[in-house]
Amino acid sequence: MRHFYTFGFCLLALLGSSLRVQAQSNDEPSYRKEFTYGINFNTRGGLIGGVAVRSTRVLDEKWSRFWGIEGVEVKHPKEQRLLNGATGGSFVAGKSNYMFVIRPSFGMQRVVFRKAPESGVQINALLGAGPSVGLLMPYYIYYDYTLRENGGRAVQEDIRSEQYDPTLHPRAELILDRAPIFTGAGETNVKVGGHLRGALSFEYGRYRDAVAGIETGFLFEVYPKNLMILRAPNISDSALNTNFFPSVYLTLYIGHRS
Repeated sequence: MRHFYTFGFCLLALLGSSLRVQAQSNDEPSYRKEFTYGINFNTRGGLIGGVAVRSTRVLDEKWSRFWGIEGVEVKHPKEQRLLNGATGGSFVAGKSNYMFVIRPSFGMQRVVFRKAPESGVQINALLGAGPSVGLLMPYYIYYDYTLRENGGRAVQEDIRSEQYDPTLHPRAELILDRAPIFTGAGETNVKVGGHLRGALSFEYGRYRDAVAGIETGFLFEVYPKNLMILRAPNISDSALNTNFFPSVYLTLYIGHRS
């Protein structure tokens, strides 16, 4: 976890020092509003972490304020996908809940380096915070309860879709596959926490009304209680799970200005 804190403190230091850095151009920007949307990648997510949108209002030549919202999936770092060789299905060992998070964010952005009007890269530093709405949705599997004779012939086929619990479903070979992702959507539990983010954005916009760029930074997220994602026999849920979710993220975004 040390690299999360080191990265975060360095980024906060850079944001603070940027208050003393003069932009190379003091010209007023030619736009007042900016709207962007993008794809998020983070160290707590899968191949693609989620999606994000943001609206920014320019205050002066250096400062802007923004609000945004992003939706991501948060995974446990010990998740391990297993394959059922007989059926070709797959599942995550011990996973009892999906965790999806909706994060409204509010914050400030400062220009560290302003690009030329029609070319170059603009560097912005930003700091934001807001609530985190965690959605714990049950992770369902297909478990084979079929009764069989000594020779292995099925007497009565019985395959059930149930929320995965390693104590109730101890035999991995009888887990045929995971159920569709929204099977347990009606049993979703909502947990509310908060988050803090700090980042640098590298913004490229060849035209005055268009923008594209990369934002990279850290995010610290915390909840009042541990959120159960994984379960394991003989290990308490509180020992296996946590209420603190630090991550490093990168967002690719495009948008327009007016």
